[in-house]
Amino acid sequence: MSDNKRRTPSFRVGQIVHHKRFGYRGVIVDAHTGYEGTDDLKKRVDPSHAERNRPWYQILVHNRAIETYEAESNLEADDDKAPVNHPYVPVFFNEFEDGSYSVGGIEN
Repeated sequence: MSDNKRRTPSFRVGQIVHHKRFGYRGVIVDAHTGYEGTDDLKKRVDPSHAERNRPWYQILVHNRAIETYEAESNLEADDDKAPVNHPYVPVFFNEFEDGSYSVGGIEN
């Protein structure tokens, strides 16, 4: 597959992930098939050409009132079945079961 072609995200909205480098956990609230951050954010994260065409995710970070925007290559599935503690979790999700969030009873 060409690096110019966007790829289908491996993780889904509501899934809890772990950042490989920084070690935090979080829940995915949005998934993009390629980089869709602002120009200001692009200057800070400086995604490589290849990374721009791979999936990126908006994540609510556990035990911190922040959100991150991360490339899929930095993430892995989190095995901890505990919920994420973030003030915006109730804004995005209604239910938590078996280590995953869902909206209105429908798993994402």
